[in-house]
Amino acid sequence: MRQFPTNCFRLLLPKIILAGLMVVALAACASAPSNSVLIADSRASIVRFLDRDPGLRDWVDHAYGYAVFPSVGKGGFGVGGSYGRGIVFERGEPVGRTSIVQATFGAQIGAQNFAQVIFFQDDAALRTFQRGNYEFSAQATAVAVTAGTASTTSYEKGVAVFMMAKGGLMAEASVGGQKFSYSPL
Repeated sequence: MRQFPTNCFRLLLPKIILAGLMVVALAACASAPSNSVLIADSRASIVRFLDRDPGLRDWVDHAYGYAVFPSVGKGGFGVGGSYGRGIVFERGEPVGRTSIVQATFGAQIGAQNFAQVIFFQDDAALRTFQRGNYEFSAQATAVAVTAGTASTTSYEKGVAVFMMAKGGLMAEASVGGQKFSYSPL
């Protein structure tokens, strides 16, 4: 029985990484929706979050601001990535566009689509996000939305993150982080 040569793996690894990065880059280059379309999609996404857990109404009503990503695509095979666009709301009014990019490394396979909302407890937390280059490890801080989740979640350093699966299947034991950008409307 022949064994897979170790040097072949070393030669293939950069190509696998490059393929993962290309998927993220292609998603980022897809035509950007207009502000009005993205605002409407973001508001509809909040409604879906509220349908899943009505307790999120208190978060929406009392947060200083929030960023909504109606659709984030994610895929991986050893190396993974995700990309999505969204709208930032301050006191319920849209104030800017945002994007999310994630890179992950580790045991993972599959593809999925999810929605994400990030709540900002106060002015300081929102302003930190708006300065751009905001990042954190989503795997460690995001809460999957199910009925009753909102009542057992609290802010951590002025931020709370909720995710809702929309489709696909992904098995993952990886390390990575999310990076966000912001531009005013």
